[in-house]
Amino acid sequence: MLWTIFFLLNGLLILVLLYSTRTRQKNEPPLDKGFLPWLGHALEFGKDAATFLSRMKDRYGDIFTVRVAGKYVTVLLDPNSFDGVMNDTVCLDFTRSRNHVIKRIFSLQLPSIKPSAERQWMEQHFQGLNLSKLCGSMTSNLQKLLLSDPSGCSPSEWRQDGLFNLCYSLLFRAGYLTLFEKRENATEVYNEFRKFDDLLAKLAYCSLRRDESKTAKLSRERLWELLTPECLRGNSESNSWQQSYHHFLQKEGIDAEMQKKALLLQLWTTQCNAGPAAFWLLGFLLTHPEAMEAVKSEIRGLALQDTSLQRPPINPLEAHSTPVLDSVLSETLRLTAAVMIRREVVHGKVLQMANGQEYHLRRGDIVCLFPFLSPQMDPQIHQEPQIFKYDRFLTDRKMKDTFYKDGKRLKYYTMPWGAGSNICVGKEFAVTAIKQFVILLLTHLDLEMCDPEDKLPPVNTSRYGFGMLQPDGDLQVRHRLKNTQNEI
Repeated sequence: MLWTIFFLLNGLLILVLLYSTRTRQKNEPPLDKGFLPWLGHALEFGKDAATFLSRMKDRYGDIFTVRVAGKYVTVLLDPNSFDGVMNDTVCLDFTRSRNHVIKRIFSLQLPSIKPSAERQWMEQHFQGLNLSKLCGSMTSNLQKLLLSDPSGCSPSEWRQDGLFNLCYSLLFRAGYLTLFEKRENATEVYNEFRKFDDLLAKLAYCSLRRDESKTAKLSRERLWELLTPECLRGNSESNSWQQSYHHFLQKEGIDAEMQKKALLLQLWTTQCNAGPAAFWLLGFLLTHPEAMEAVKSEIRGLALQDTSLQRPPINPLEAHSTPVLDSVLSETLRLTAAVMIRREVVHGKVLQMANGQEYHLRRGDIVCLFPFLSPQMDPQIHQEPQIFKYDRFLTDRKMKDTFYKDGKRLKYYTMPWGAGSNICVGKEFAVTAIKQFVILLLTHLDLEMCDPEDKLPPVNTSRYGFGMLQPDGDLQVRHRLKNTQNEI
């Protein structure tokens, strides 16, 4: 028995050593395995991916390979070369790594659903007439919550709250009511979701402590219960978004157990980014008075068109009617959207860079684009990238879309929604919701920081790679209902 254990351990050690002895081959990107066997740079990557990858970029340039928890990840940071990854559906696959993460976080497996079928279903709801209906419902729900929320107040009374909590709570509940249409448990779902979302990065990296693992498990199970079709039946119409998704899952042959888990995935996908985005946007406005006045001036112009602002919601066709707010939103997303675009190399590939260099990518490796570092925080593209400039995306009162690097015009100068065939389907819905929320809040509420000298909290560095960044802390604000909307 002892000899058996010895040989097993010895064999395992040999495998680890063999795997750890990977060396850079000709025409491969620079390789950095780190000092820890197997783990490599996993700890640094999970703690603060932006700082770690920035250091690697300074050392190796726009492309390099690092070892992360037994995987070799090639990171590409030249936006002019992104199409070589984005457009390759033969050698590179995005479903395997995505499904692996989904299983780890949501305990969900949907092997029978083709990504193309799911995307086609999403497009039916987030485009055209259905998009307009969703936007109208979202605006109506936002207005009701904003004007009747218990945390609201009479015109003569100030109330204090954390700006992140205020934005996340209102936008999450409005989105939940719009898509899931179960009014009586919206607040409970939000509170439970926040517990789950706070541990999401650790779930993804398998770094939960024992007590955190228990909390995540209980929150996930409670959310499954709250989101089951039985809980959501209520007054829902047969053609609601939630009912339609339920029918789609049934049609694809997904069993009841996985259906309720899939609803939690959709809840996170549709509601996890708008609230944090609105927090950063309003936070930047509150800490930059010139930007706040520019946005308020634009809103006053809208009010002249409709003094009550009880008009149909901003839709994609109206995007240029608020160029200042559009620029502020684009700048906010540039600074705080930190998605990672991952592909698995399923066939060996030669990647041609924009500068003509070629690199061989090994089968089984992961290719990762991190637009937060480049193009979004690249000083060669955006001057003083760390600084919020509300008019960075404005030129002659129109949205600016011309940016350069190394003398070449960029196709990708900011990528908060991804790009190519996998760009976020719900982009227009999310943009509309955020803009409408900001307009409604600044129209109906007086909003100011409790401490005029306060600053925005730092980001939670563990959230890099999971969409919108979240703050490590909150910004304390006070708010009250306006006496009249002419006070904007």
